[in-house]
Amino acid sequence: MLAVIGGKAAIANGHKCIGHGLCAEACPVGAIEIVMAAASISADLPQLSAEYETNVTGLFIAGELGGLALIKNAINQGRDCVDTIARRVAQTRGPRSVEVHDVCIVGAGPGGISASLRAIERKLSYVTLEQDELGGTVAKYPRQKLVLTSPVEFPLYGKFKKLEISKEDLLEVWAELSDKVGLVVNTRERVDHVVREQDSTFRIETSKGRYRARNVILALGRRGTPRKLGVPGEELSHVMYSLIDAEAYTDKRILVVGGGDSAVEASMGLAHQRGNRVVLSYRAAEFTRLKERNARALQEAVKSGRLEVVLNSLPTEIGRDAVVLRIGEATRRISADYVWIFIGGTPPNRFLENAGVILGARDLTAEAAAEALRVA
Repeated sequence: MLAVIGGKAAIANGHKCIGHGLCAEACPVGAIEIVMAAASISADLPQLSAEYETNVTGLFIAGELGGLALIKNAINQGRDCVDTIARRVAQTRGPRSVEVHDVCIVGAGPGGISASLRAIERKLSYVTLEQDELGGTVAKYPRQKLVLTSPVEFPLYGKFKKLEISKEDLLEVWAELSDKVGLVVNTRERVDHVVREQDSTFRIETSKGRYRARNVILALGRRGTPRKLGVPGEELSHVMYSLIDAEAYTDKRILVVGGGDSAVEASMGLAHQRGNRVVLSYRAAEFTRLKERNARALQEAVKSGRLEVVLNSLPTEIGRDAVVLRIGEATRRISADYVWIFIGGTPPNRFLENAGVILGARDLTAEAAAEALRVA
C-alpha cells in the first residue's frame, strides 16, 4: 500500500506509515489517503551522470532537484560536483578570463553552501546566488531537529558527526564557517534563466543582473520559485511559501493567502493546532479550484469558528506583527505573527527545460531503497 500525504507518498506497512505514524482517520484536513498501488514512486527528473551532470555539458545538479531530498546527499553532491569541475579547470590550457567565473552556484541550501565552500577550498572563482536567505529551504524549517542519516564531510569544516542537530545550530555552523572563510552569497537574487552560449560558457540572468560562468551547479528544491505578492514587507523572515509542519506552530496569529488546495489545507492544519487564530485571505468571491473534501472541510471549519475566511481581499502591506488587507474599497488590519502565501509559482521543470536539460522518469522508490541499504 501507499499512504499519500499532502500529495507526497510514503511506503506504508498495513495501516501504519513508516516514519510518519499518521493515519487518514486522524488527519484534520484530509491530506492523507490510503490507496492500493504498486509500491513504487516515479517522477520526471533530470537525467544525470555519475558526476551529477545533466545532458548539458557543464551544468550540474545537486540535492533535492536531482532526486532524494536528504541533507546529507545535498552536501555530498555539492562537494563532489565542484571536485569534478576543479579537475576539468586544472586541465584547461591558456589563460582564463576573469570576467567568467569557474562556477556559478544557484541556491544556498545544504548543497549550495557545500559547493561554495568547496569552490573556495579548490581556489575556483565562483558566484553563489540565492533567491531567499543563507540556508535556503533549511532556513524555513519550523522543526527544531534535523536528522542526518550518516556523518558527512563538510568542506573547510571536516567530518560532521552529529546525526541530530537543530535547524538553528546548523545555520549557526554555516554562518560561522562562512564568516571564517569569507564565503559570499548574493541573497534575495532570483535566477531566471541559464543559457549555454556558443563558446560553451553559460549566461546566467537574474532579478538583479547577469553573470557568466564556465560551469553551473543548480542546488535547488523541486518546488520551484514561488510567486510573490509584490507588496512591501514580503521579504520579512516570518513570511513563508511552504508549510512543513503545522504542529510546530501553536498560540499564534496567522494569515494564509491563497485560494487553492495548498492554501486551504495549510489553513486548516494550522487552525487545528492549540491556540492558533487563523485567517484565510482569498482575492476572489468564492473558491472554485478545491478538491471536494477540502471544500467540505473548509465549510465545517468556518462554521465551527475554527477558521475565518476573508473573500475579495488582497494584502497590500506586511508588517512585523500585522498585515493590511484591501477588501473592496475598504481596508482591514489583520494581526499576524506568521504569514503564508500560496499563490502558485514557476515549476523547476520549465526552468530546466529552458536550460536544455532532458527530464525522464526515475524510480525514486528504488533509489531510496538503495540509499537506505547503503547507509545501513
